[in-house]
Amino acid sequence: MDLATGHPPFCVLLGPDYSGKSSALDQLARTTPQLCFLSVDDTRLAPEHALIGRLRRNVVKDVAPHRGAWSPEFLATLLQTAVVHLRDQLLRTDAGTPVVVDSYYYKLLAKCRLAGAGGSPLLAWWRTFPRPDRVIYLDVPPETTWQRSRQGADLNLLEHYGPRPDRDGFRRYQTDLARAMRDEIQDLPVTVIDETGPLEPTAAAIREVLTHEFG
Repeated sequence: MDLATGHPPFCVLLGPDYSGKSSALDQLARTTPQLCFLSVDDTRLAPEHALIGRLRRNVVKDVAPHRGAWSPEFLATLLQTAVVHLRDQLLRTDAGTPVVVDSYYYKLLAKCRLAGAGGSPLLAWWRTFPRPDRVIYLDVPPETTWQRSRQGADLNLLEHYGPRPDRDGFRRYQTDLARAMRDEIQDLPVTVIDETGPLEPTAAAIREVLTHEFG
């Protein structure tokens, strides 16, 4: 653990919806067991932390479809459970184990901004959380991620503009999401990986960055 900061060294893997982060993390976890991988994906949550997954699903199911019934700050409050969980898990990680965090707070913060909660003091608090040594950004164009979403069939209401998914609403939302995320990480060391091809070369490129960063 870095005694000056109180947390182990860590990098963040970031990218738009359907950028391939989860698949890359799964590949890296199989081939780089010396690293710790933190995510709020259901497959990476311990049984005692299953509440985090249920809350995320309920946000999509119960809050996003009825935004007029809930304030943007309420949405941010629910999403904060995932953000604080990642921070807590990071601070509990063994001192000698470098960490890779899936999205950290940056993606959820960007989504909260797009939902209208940009002025919430919750977001200002998130920005005080430990800063990563590096952000690895998977830069995937909306045209590619639209195909990966099965032309919108797999989308939820926090992944596109409009009441129903269509190519234009998805493209505009993902463009704004990418802009908001890049705005949040502009003062951090960032490595951009163009991710449009097979999983293995992408995972290899990420692994190379992590090896250089962690030594």
